[in-house]
Amino acid sequence: MAVDRDHVLRSAAALLTRRSTATMDEVARAAGISRATLHRQFAGRDALVRALEALGIEECEAALDAAHLDDGTAQEALRRLVRELEKAAGLLSFLYTENQLFEGEEQHEGWARLDARFAALFRRGQDSGEFRIDLTPAWLTEALYGLIASGAWAVLEGRVATKDFTFMIVELLLGGALRRE
Repeated sequence: MAVDRDHVLRSAAALLTRRSTATMDEVARAAGISRATLHRQFAGRDALVRALEALGIEECEAALDAAHLDDGTAQEALRRLVRELEKAAGLLSFLYTENQLFEGEEQHEGWARLDARFAALFRRGQDSGEFRIDLTPAWLTEALYGLIASGAWAVLEGRVATKDFTFMIVELLLGGALRRE
């Protein structure tokens, strides 16, 4: 029987989002496969996390494309982007805590692509006069990542309603990013 890699990754992502310290045995059970089958797909936890990283980057790039960042105002584009990213927020919150993904020279080039696209949106908002110019696009990008991770955790823990995810993130970010007269 062929193993559905996407199913295994999504099962692992769902479990690790809830319990980041879950063992490979627990990941295998969540995916409905044996540990040996999981090990044939992913040589260890690091390989699994790297595969989840690639999935997370792929999902972020799809969200960026779906948000049509060049349409309308930068604020409107940001709202669309956060709404699109909500689908991947749990996985992103897990990845956000995996320090080995962001250390050393083995960092996935996809993060740089994402950072550049997020920063371009913030720069567009600054150029149009919508966003403050004293906060760098790089900082606004990091703040967005942090808010998405925090929002995902809050929803997962039941402290925030799922329907409020986009509103709360965008309003907090823009409340601090909007230029004041």
